[in-house]
Amino acid sequence: MTAWPAHGSKTMPWKSSGRPPREDREFTEVTVALPPMIAGLWFEPGRETIVALEEAAVAVASLDVTAGTRMAAISGFLLRSEAVSSSKIEHVDANRDDYARAMIGLKASADARSMVAAADAVQGMIDDAGHTGEIRMEAMLAAHHTLMKDDPTDASYAGKVRDVQNWIGGSDYSPRGAIHVPPPPELVPELMEDLFVFCNRTDVPIMAQAAIAHAQFESIHPFTDGNGRIGRALIGAISRRRKLTKNTVTPIASAMVADVDMYFTLVNNYRAGDVDPFVLYLARSAVHASDAARESVAALDALPAVWMDLAKPRKGSADEKIIPWLLERPVFEAHNAAYAAGVLEKNVYGALERLTAAGVISTITQSKRNKAWVATEVLDEVDRLNRRLANIDKAA
Repeated sequence: MTAWPAHGSKTMPWKSSGRPPREDREFTEVTVALPPMIAGLWFEPGRETIVALEEAAVAVASLDVTAGTRMAAISGFLLRSEAVSSSKIEHVDANRDDYARAMIGLKASADARSMVAAADAVQGMIDDAGHTGEIRMEAMLAAHHTLMKDDPTDASYAGKVRDVQNWIGGSDYSPRGAIHVPPPPELVPELMEDLFVFCNRTDVPIMAQAAIAHAQFESIHPFTDGNGRIGRALIGAISRRRKLTKNTVTPIASAMVADVDMYFTLVNNYRAGDVDPFVLYLARSAVHASDAARESVAALDALPAVWMDLAKPRKGSADEKIIPWLLERPVFEAHNAAYAAGVLEKNVYGALERLTAAGVISTITQSKRNKAWVATEVLDEVDRLNRRLANIDKAA
């Protein structure tokens, strides 16, 4: 098996800004990582990894086909699952109703809004890769802007490559005790250019390419914040560019969130040149995520019949027309439901009251103004997917 180069390092002077504690004032040197150039490197997977990569390609492609006639609804669900789980890895979380309110632009917590922005960022990167056939810096910057534009701390850096030194872990004032100190900002443009060349190759197994690109991206850490979520979006973008997926997003972050410590450990080991274990891990995560997601697809596919049984709507009624639409639009306001049912807004409230009474939908707002509803079973399936993946991880 061909060796993958470890990161180099360089010691540089450091001076903390602001009013740091004494320990940080005394911290005067920092050792930064120098990731290797990988554009032309060849990765030779181990025997076990070769099998896992083949299984991952089959699993991911078959999930894309499984969505079938409910493509829009299933694609939306898988996108939400990926964005929610990717956010949770970064300790960004919100309860179901708060997240639902953010989905339609109502007042919600900063974390809930950030989770919605993460979904939009993932979608943007993946769509661009599918449309252009390339992984592009312009698309990544646009996705980062979408993700970070409303961030209370880093909004001014949204859509921009960092021009400051960053670090992972350690002190708030300096890289003292940091787990990883990425390369200095002046090296980032060249490293990113090299990464994009690697991302746009066609001679590397798809999931191996996605794994290596993700780990390299996280090592470069080109943004002041949001690197984890953009880096995981890169996995989906590479799958779309290589046409492994055509419509859906494999919720690999849902598998990662089941064992975050393992994920971070293997990314860190990549920096020592130990690449095969992370490729194997991502391939297996893709299989687990695809298998668990197929169960979610089956559960969602069965919901309209369950709802019909609960509500027992009259044939041709607004209630009957709204029920199948809920999979595609699980969070909505009255005017959305009226459009779906083909009735005036003032005439849809009776149907919404009946569906609420039947337990098909519930309200997520307290006031009569800006009233909104959610099909709770659709959003709750994200948590059920994560629980299934956590159980798979324990069994493994």
